Amino acid sequence: MTMSYHNAVLLEESVDGLGIKPDGVYVDVTFGGGGHSREILKRLGDKGRLIAFDQDEDALRNTIPDERFLLINENFRYIKQFLKFYGIKKIDGVLADFGVSSHQFDKAERGFSTRFDADLDMRMSKKNSVSAYEVVNGYDYDELRRVLFEYGDLRNANAMAKTILTHRETEPIKTTEQLKLVLAAYLPIHREHKILAQIYQAIRIEVNQEIQVIMEFLEQLPEIMEEGGRLSVISYHSLEDRLVKRFVRSGRFEGEPEKDFYGNINVPFKKVGKLVTPAKAEIKQNNRARSAKLRIAERI
Repeated sequence: MTMSYHNAVLLEESVDGLGIKPDGVYVDVTFGGGGHSREILKRLGDKGRLIAFDQDEDALRNTIPDERFLLINENFRYIKQFLKFYGIKKIDGVLADFGVSSHQFDKAERGFSTRFDADLDMRMSKKNSVSAYEVVNGYDYDELRRVLFEYGDLRNANAMAKTILTHRETEPIKTTEQLKLVLAAYLPIHREHKILAQIYQAIRIEVNQEIQVIMEFLEQLPEIMEEGGRLSVISYHSLEDRLVKRFVRSGRFEGEPEKDFYGNINVPFKKVGKLVTPAKAEIKQNNRARSAKLRIAERI
């Protein structure tokens, strides 16, 4: 049974960016509802192959009955390890659509959405031992402040962290509604949903180690991609996009690119085209697309 997932964001643009060879080997590291994977398979020939990753057990229900397709129920931070396990040495392209799927937002009990009251969970995989409950109730002041400031862009991160700690002394914060009530003083009516979304985003990124996962993933790509292979990445958060942009530009996340003895810059990728954002029509049809940014790069 296929679960209800919304339209894949920047579908044509991201798959076009892969420059698919009919007999190539491709990886979709964020399978979700399978929208991008189905489009890739349409463009592959009989000898082509597509491997997909998704750590969310729910995504397995969307698997595609196709001999050319393999779905791995694991985090894509282990991409090299699993490709090696299945005997794949090199790939011709990889597509990533970071962030949370519409299905995860719409399933109330997962705790991702500001629209529902649910247990503080926010785990993309139920195998993850750390949930939003542990972050909200177990982190000390400095850790909480860092999470809210770095991942949520919240100016009141200091005060919010103190308020959470003060409340925890009386009773634990168990649900999303409780968290909302605890932080009510920082949620002005005209901006309540926006700030709440930033709070949830910050906690979710920490729970799922999303920034660390992206860095580990990108660092493995030079070794597993064929020369001329394409990377097509959709980001929704400035931190994610910055990591991708810096990695493509300099092969690292901070500092200057490596240079050889003669001063030539040594980078594994070159950017292809300009930054792509969704058209107004797509944003109108799928609100999730509003903050999407697509970057395409080629293995040198």
